[in-house]
Amino acid sequence: MIEVKLHDIGEGMTEGEILTFFVKVGDVVKMDQPLVEVQTDKVSAELSAPKAGIVKEILIEQGETVMVGTSILMIEEIRDKEELEQRQEKSTVKNYRSEAVRSQRRVLASPYTRKIARENQVNIEDVVGTGEKGRVIDQDVYAVLGFKKKPEQQSKKPSPELRSSSYFTGSKPSSVRTIPYEGRRKQIATKMTESVYTIPHVTHFEEANVTSLLEWRTACKEVGMPFSLGAYFIKALVITLKEHPLFNSVLDEKNGVIRIQDFYNIGLATNAPDGLIVPVLKQADRKSILTIDREMKELTRKAQDNELKGDDLRGGTFTVSNVGPLGSTGATPIINAPQTALLAIHKTKRRPIVTKDDQLAIGDVMTMSMSFDHRIADGAQAVAFTNRWVELLEEPKRLILELM
Repeated sequence: MIEVKLHDIGEGMTEGEILTFFVKVGDVVKMDQPLVEVQTDKVSAELSAPKAGIVKEILIEQGETVMVGTSILMIEEIRDKEELEQRQEKSTVKNYRSEAVRSQRRVLASPYTRKIARENQVNIEDVVGTGEKGRVIDQDVYAVLGFKKKPEQQSKKPSPELRSSSYFTGSKPSSVRTIPYEGRRKQIATKMTESVYTIPHVTHFEEANVTSLLEWRTACKEVGMPFSLGAYFIKALVITLKEHPLFNSVLDEKNGVIRIQDFYNIGLATNAPDGLIVPVLKQADRKSILTIDREMKELTRKAQDNELKGDDLRGGTFTVSNVGPLGSTGATPIINAPQTALLAIHKTKRRPIVTKDDQLAIGDVMTMSMSFDHRIADGAQAVAFTNRWVELLEEPKRLILELM
């Protein structure tokens, strides 16, 4: 008998909510056939059958939240190919039913919002979402509960049957509004705390005159080849990482080595509705600026819509946080362990600058900060790294020559 367990489908996840079963007891399944959809605080994912066989037992109820390692269902393996085909023919009707289950409307909502709905017996599929792109948020569920209450129950005081994050001090309601400290927020805290306590952080600050880069981007846009600055930053970053490989490495303390990685997967720190998440742009060294631009936008969209899969979050070798559009002028970013460094890109301002021929002019100056692991690299190496990256930003022709 084969146990299908909830495994880690995203970096650092500890639990997941069982959203939908695609099979029932008695269904015949093929290897890699989707069995169940699981929602974590980072991604939604489908768990597939590790072997072909018959679903003998479903151990968890739909809607339950379970810890990683929990057995979800049992499959009796069928190794004989002929027997498998015969049983599949007989179970065709059941498989069609499974497909029908998969066609149910998917609701964008965090596990905590789903928990509020479930505990208060609200069908989340009936709730109209007012969040971004129709996302169902806590207030939407509370609104449904409010409409269901009798008029005499309506008051400013929390209703006793409404389970929420409100709390009481003594016998009087507290006037302090609380925010749930769980789910993705708690995972972020755990990972950040571990990083700070494990890695000796050093943050190096720098700035770049990106006037020429902005002019070149405008020229490219005018000939029908627009791209975001973020895509250019990543292309320049890959070139810099190849020349300074320490910053694309991982420290293996157990074996006493620093592992230099020869692949370049760039993590994109993204502000999503449920909190910070870092999808990974894979093999950035093999892609053009236009391709990077397209894939960055798609990963950001998936993060906003909670459509990221486990593979979208794994394998990062270096992380970039572009907070400039939000108005940031500086920060001391926390490294996305076990990576060696994180580069934060801040606001670009027009301000007076001194040109190479000692003339005063107005230019576009961007600030940045890079935190690095002092166990792996020293300050001089960090300065050399950012100097090279800044050089590629200030003179786009240098990057073009590097690609030729």
